[in-house]
Amino acid sequence: MPQLSIWDKNLKQMADEWKDATDGRITVTVYSGGSQGDEATALRKMRLDALQAAAFTVVGLGQIDWAFNVFDIPFFFDSYDELNYVTDKLTPELRKRIEPKGFMLLNWGHGGWTQVFTKRPVQTVDDLRHIKLWTSAGNDKQVQWFKANGFQPRPMAMTDILTGLTTGMLEGLPTTPLAAMLFQWDKQTPYMLELGLAPVVGAGVITTKAWNAIPAADKPKLLAAANGVEQRLRVEVPKLDAGAVEQMTKRGLTVTKATGPEWRTQLDDLAKTMRGESVPKDMFDLALKARTEYRKLHPAAPPPK
Repeated sequence: MPQLSIWDKNLKQMADEWKDATDGRITVTVYSGGSQGDEATALRKMRLDALQAAAFTVVGLGQIDWAFNVFDIPFFFDSYDELNYVTDKLTPELRKRIEPKGFMLLNWGHGGWTQVFTKRPVQTVDDLRHIKLWTSAGNDKQVQWFKANGFQPRPMAMTDILTGLTTGMLEGLPTTPLAAMLFQWDKQTPYMLELGLAPVVGAGVITTKAWNAIPAADKPKLLAAANGVEQRLRVEVPKLDAGAVEQMTKRGLTVTKATGPEWRTQLDDLAKTMRGESVPKDMFDLALKARTEYRKLHPAAPPPK
């Protein structure tokens, strides 16, 4: 999480609110800029009680419980509103899954919507097969799927992406425009393939040991402050993500559109193989049920004649 980014500012605001709400009895120190290592390292520190809380993306959340991988299914969500609806429906089950493992879900946080940034233009699936593509370290099943389908995945920590791009170990990465701009990855990857793969979902997590040590009377105020972060990010991040494309375009980014039906065919195949392989069957089905509910409540407008 870059310093002075929207996530950094919101977490520091929450830290101030927690301190004020408890008359200084509970203080939160926010470590930004990757100073505590990558997500796997931060999670390890939480298990050792060296850190009591952290903000994770699905990379870290999936290492707590693989049910969080449901947010990584390509082309599963069509909009932020649909994502928010499904997330709200899944939250009770996800909370239930991680509490026996020593963690409590505090809040959700948007990260933007994943596009594909590359060193040279990509429009077809075959173009992408010739790109050394970053994938998150630790997601072995995803790496195996990419290899089996002719891609060139390069699993590594997020903190190593810039080095990988600079040295040529990487030639592209799926990420959000906002992250590409904040981490300056776009300077090494001047092309963006507009695919809308999947949203980047994050969450604030605290250890149950730390949470249980907090007086019961304080908890509603702390949860209200955590929820404030979630609500602000729901509103602000989509706008910032769209604005990032405009800013990067002004400094040289070229946006390309995907061509050919094979994009959805390939990624639909990945989605099908994820049920029971990368995502628990019951969680996959719960998400599908919630998405179907949402689409019945909000039918898409018919295409113009």
